[in-house]
Amino acid sequence: MSMKEKAYRINDLVREYRRDFHMYPELGFQERRTSEKVATILEGLGYRVRRGVARTGVVAEIGNGKPVIAIRADMDALPIQEANDVPYASKTPGVMHACGHDAHTAIALGAATLLKEEQFSGTVRFLFQPSEDGDDEEGVSGAPRMIEAGALENVQAILGLHVEAGTEAGAIRTCPGMFLAGADLFEGAILGVGGHGGAPHETIDPIYIASHVILALNAIVSRRIPAYETAVVSLGTIHGGVADSIIPAKVEISGTIRYANKEVRKKLHEELERAFSVTRSFGGDYSLKIIAGSIPTINDPQIVQKILCVTEDLFGKERIQEHKPVMYGDDFANYAQLVPAGFFFVGCAIKGDLRRHHDPHFDIDESCLPVGVAVLAETARRMLS
Repeated sequence: MSMKEKAYRINDLVREYRRDFHMYPELGFQERRTSEKVATILEGLGYRVRRGVARTGVVAEIGNGKPVIAIRADMDALPIQEANDVPYASKTPGVMHACGHDAHTAIALGAATLLKEEQFSGTVRFLFQPSEDGDDEEGVSGAPRMIEAGALENVQAILGLHVEAGTEAGAIRTCPGMFLAGADLFEGAILGVGGHGGAPHETIDPIYIASHVILALNAIVSRRIPAYETAVVSLGTIHGGVADSIIPAKVEISGTIRYANKEVRKKLHEELERAFSVTRSFGGDYSLKIIAGSIPTINDPQIVQKILCVTEDLFGKERIQEHKPVMYGDDFANYAQLVPAGFFFVGCAIKGDLRRHHDPHFDIDESCLPVGVAVLAETARRMLS
């Protein structure tokens, strides 16, 4: 029986896991119920389990010796109030699995269920990670904390996946080299002098100045970054003022930058400073804080080739979609900079009804679940053959 057939045999179980995690979402480094359920299931399968890794993570192994192949799944949800009217909607006010980590956890448990029955040389190590989408009080996310706790010790390679709302359900997307971008955040303030809306000449208007800063920010990629490089600058928030007749003293702007290499990242940081410094031409000033995020996710070409061969063998070449980098970020990159890695997308689009990630209406076509289980499990098995 092929791994595909085995994955479909346990599909009801995997879907049940996913819906349970979806109903009881937990924020980063607070995944206590989730990790307890994950650990209990794995122990029942015969895995050697460590609880409380990096606070709420779980590390589980089966097999012995080398090579050691790791499989990572993230467990955290987001601070979003769910708007879906479905039987498995979140029961936790203000918290929702709006990115698909519930599916990742369920898929990894499905892969663990299948690999438990396989014969292979070496060890499979599952890393159920907390807080991919958030940081702790020191500004560190779950993957670096798992690494600090020894999760990658003796690991020769690592696999990971993410469901993808813009890709046809069950399709596989990946590519060698940079697959996901590096991502930093920035928080800036435009500082002026407030005053009466009827006497703007007596103020230094930060709203007016902000219009020039926004133009400068949006020109960074088109006018300051070479066209052959990959970069993004996006604004996420603009806040200023409290009343229609008062010119405020400050306007706050925040956003994100995305990049493919450290040289582009350095240039983007310099250009953010240059854009905000426009304020001084108008008599104002600024403050700017750049918050380091995830680094680019670099895929090992040989592992990517194995993932694609597995997909074609199990589901046919038509399931493989165009290979190209995307400008999302994921802290899986921290594992990938230390050991050879293969990260891939499993399409989860609901046909005719796009549900974007990080949105209150996010949901998935659950037909993607057995595809993720089969490709993940079979790739790991072949790497251990």
